Amino acid sequence: MENIIECRNLTHYYGKRMIYENLSFQVPKGRILGLLGKNGTGKTTTINILSGYLKPRAGECLIFEENIQTMDPTLRQHIGLLIEGHVQYQFMTIDEIEKFYSSFYPNWKKDAYYGLMEKLKVAPKQKISRMSCGQRSQVALGLILAQDPELLILDDFSLGLDPGYRRLFVDYLKDYADAEGKTIFLTSHIIQDMERLIDDCIIMDYGSILTQQPIQQLLSTFRRYSFDLPEKKEYHLEDKNFYHPTQLRQHMETYSFLNPDEAVAQLNSLGIQAHNVKAEFLTLEDAFIGLTGKY
Repeated sequence: MENIIECRNLTHYYGKRMIYENLSFQVPKGRILGLLGKNGTGKTTTINILSGYLKPRAGECLIFEENIQTMDPTLRQHIGLLIEGHVQYQFMTIDEIEKFYSSFYPNWKKDAYYGLMEKLKVAPKQKISRMSCGQRSQVALGLILAQDPELLILDDFSLGLDPGYRRLFVDYLKDYADAEGKTIFLTSHIIQDMERLIDDCIIMDYGSILTQQPIQQLLSTFRRYSFDLPEKKEYHLEDKNFYHPTQLRQHMETYSFLNPDEAVAQLNSLGIQAHNVKAEFLTLEDAFIGLTGKY
């Protein structure tokens, strides 16, 4: 499968603080990939590297098989970028900003823009400065869709949106990507939105990738286990197969990619006789917390 994005051994520091080291990942053509991580794990750093605004300390980022740092501007036109701040020319109207942006893109598709504006029920002469934060973000999305890029890079795409606008954003973006075969790389703090939208996910911890896999594979294999312990004593569950075990009196909870039979067998091998074992499949948000921890 052709990779639209390929990052190889990315290493970056801010001063002496390491953000990550030897970080590698790929994004195949036609897939929607969500990058998840706690604050400070390097999500926006990665977005800035992908957009070419930031040069990593080491490693390289290839988009369309070319290094983003030296990419020809005509090829960059195939990348649509949405970052925090959204629309910059807020003194313009809905119509004016569409005409302004269209002059820079030879394959401009204004119907994609005005179709979204119609869903927003905003008048063509309405000034962007008088719109809500959520509406302005939709204007930014509409402008990106009209560019008809092959790749969309969206940083915290649901920032400032209320639940209705978030649902509109997610559904419209999903329909567009599926219909047009677009590739999307995005981040968001609203993980429920990601679960509705993405095909694949990368979950980052501080300095490394915990997992990269299709979302349905993650949700069908990662479980929360809870069970009772035979004695009133402190148990130490230190095993790479189990994530973030917590014990309260004679009850323990942990997370694992092992199936129930494998999990019980592994616990037994560690000297933990688990009773009343309960295995639960998770939402993406619960899976994220299970992999990264609550704190």
